[in-house]
Amino acid sequence: SSAGKYVSEFEAGFAEFLGVKYAVTVSNGTAALHLAILSLGIGKGDEVIVPAFTMAATWLAVIHTGAKPVFVDCEPDTYNIDPSLIESKITKKTKAIIPVHIYGHPAEMDSILKIAKKYKLFVIEDAAEAHGAEYKGKKCGSLGDVNCFSFYANKIITTGEGGMVVTNDEHLAKEARKLKDLYHSDQKRFIHEKIGYNYRLTNMQAALGCGELKHIGQYVAKKQHLAKLYSELLKDITGIRLPITRPLVKNVFWMYSILIDERKLFLTRDDLKVKLKERNIDTRDFFYSPTDQPILKPYLSAGDRFPVTDFVSRRGLYLPSGLAITDQQIKAVAKNIEEIAGKTSAEAKLYHKTFAPPKPVENSVKK
Repeated sequence: SSAGKYVSEFEAGFAEFLGVKYAVTVSNGTAALHLAILSLGIGKGDEVIVPAFTMAATWLAVIHTGAKPVFVDCEPDTYNIDPSLIESKITKKTKAIIPVHIYGHPAEMDSILKIAKKYKLFVIEDAAEAHGAEYKGKKCGSLGDVNCFSFYANKIITTGEGGMVVTNDEHLAKEARKLKDLYHSDQKRFIHEKIGYNYRLTNMQAALGCGELKHIGQYVAKKQHLAKLYSELLKDITGIRLPITRPLVKNVFWMYSILIDERKLFLTRDDLKVKLKERNIDTRDFFYSPTDQPILKPYLSAGDRFPVTDFVSRRGLYLPSGLAITDQQIKAVAKNIEEIAGKTSAEAKLYHKTFAPPKPVENSVKK
């Protein structure tokens, strides 16, 4: 059942953790985004700015409301939405911006909030990957008008499946709460005033969330430790770009991501993935570009180009970094990558040495 003390306890605890007034549990992160957008009155005929580089749930939630997702390319180092490109995508139909804190690194919120204020737009933070991340001392998920979290099984804290809508606006919280529960009338339980949804989180899941919340600091510290260890072990391998952390932010490293430069590593991302799989090491590709998504063709203009997203999506790889992984396992992954990189580099040097074009013979005839 969704009725029980743990639902309200989880909501209150999570709101306190973020430093916001209201939190509303929902069944998953996509549902949280869907209800956040609906609670702002956004729908058919409206446009919402979203990152080109993000998990599909961000733009699917916009489409579910009848609005149009408008894509903006990402920054080359954090992979977050590039604020310098947002204004060129704003039209009279634009109603909101959804920054996503990709892989746990906060988006550049000051710039985004400034643009939103200038054009009178709502900001909806997608903090599904950023539990505990901070931007200039403030928790991600506390900076926008209404914000969203996921508690899927691979997130920093989990309820198996689940999500949360958070806000400081009482009206938006009330609207999200009614929308998630079939929009029952306040006066009569089984009278429905609007189209609602069955997006409730169960009391059992919320109980798990309460337990997880007690350990969130420990979990974030473990993620940061794993990232530091990986970076130390991989820093000298030519052709692998490691994740960065900008000043004044707290990066929680939801995923440890690397970018492959095939010209220097002498391997493509897919080559490395296959070779690691042969050694029983699972990895995962980055998100795909909107231009690779068949379902998004009706939402893209002929001139839409996302060069940075295209570049990183074809070269990015997540390494194993779950909370259960040990330092020894991290060291084993890094050692295997180093061995593969060393072998391919040696082979490449041999190839180039054997097949190098002959040096041009100097012309000995005096002019």
